[in-house]
Amino acid sequence: MGDFDAAGELVTGGLLGRAVEPHHGEGQGQAGGICLNCGTALIGPHCHECGQSGHIHRSLGAIGHEILHGVAHFEGKLWKTLPLLAWRPGDLTRRYIAGERARFVSPMAIFLFSVFTMFAVFQILGISTPAELNTVNGKPLATIQQTRQEAVEERQDAIKERDERPVGDPKRAKYERRIAEAENDIRGLDTAAKAIGENPVKVTTKLTGWHALDHGIEKWQKNPALMLYKLQSSVYKFSWLLIPLSLPFVWLLFFWKRQYKLYDHTVFITYSIAFMSMLFIVLTVLGAVGVSTGWLVTAGMLVPLVHMTRQMKQAYQLGWFSAVVRTLILSWFITIVITLFVSLLVLMGMFG
Repeated sequence: MGDFDAAGELVTGGLLGRAVEPHHGEGQGQAGGICLNCGTALIGPHCHECGQSGHIHRSLGAIGHEILHGVAHFEGKLWKTLPLLAWRPGDLTRRYIAGERARFVSPMAIFLFSVFTMFAVFQILGISTPAELNTVNGKPLATIQQTRQEAVEERQDAIKERDERPVGDPKRAKYERRIAEAENDIRGLDTAAKAIGENPVKVTTKLTGWHALDHGIEKWQKNPALMLYKLQSSVYKFSWLLIPLSLPFVWLLFFWKRQYKLYDHTVFITYSIAFMSMLFIVLTVLGAVGVSTGWLVTAGMLVPLVHMTRQMKQAYQLGWFSAVVRTLILSWFITIVITLFVSLLVLMGMFG
């Protein structure tokens, strides 16, 4: 176990730390000392200029302490933030904007946490793009092409080995069989690839006259499974775009109210998206354990509307009627935002 200093801070390592690392190289946070970060004279356990602790640990045990402290600190804030985010989201939004921040997880931190957790759950439960979009007998086209290349290489190797044997060598027959098998595989794979190529969705290279866009459309038509996979990856990487895309629409709901700034709307949006991500996590897990699809669809439609109404009412101190009307308008705006978001991702996928 570690020791504690006069300020109650854990001095990590203790006897074990001193045995393993006898010279920690720690700065002491006593009055009259100097902050090792900014050089300010210390008047207490923490620097009043930059906030750094005056007691700096330089031991292996300090790494473990920092990890535990970071996890516990975040977890403690998380359990104070989540109940408010779920039931009183507007109060959380208003209190954070007003400056009550030390006890809550910041909007961006919980947004990133929820999005990361959501996609992690999707991966664990095997929720992905449908592989059958570009397959023959369950085998993806990319795999067919790769297998064909392997068969071509196998045939070439067999031909080389055969030609190195003298005429009459009984081992030549073995390589002849390998060549015939490889050629048979190539013909079958060509037939499979051709079956996909004869899909009713024809590849057209001149749809718009814009070469880059037509090339992107061609890629989507040739291999929609791959492009959908890239789209799914882009949703995760660029989910933060939902915040700036939503900001103008939320501003429109309150543009005549000067007391509400763009920052306030950004906090509202970020907390709201974080909740929606967590809702998707819960619905996904419930679906995986067998809850009826009808119940999940109903919850997926009603819960977001109720949550946005409550957050709108509490955050902007509205009456119920005003909050409901603005929520219905915002719901329509959300369809525009999602359309813009997906369109941007599709364009990036086309040109990527």
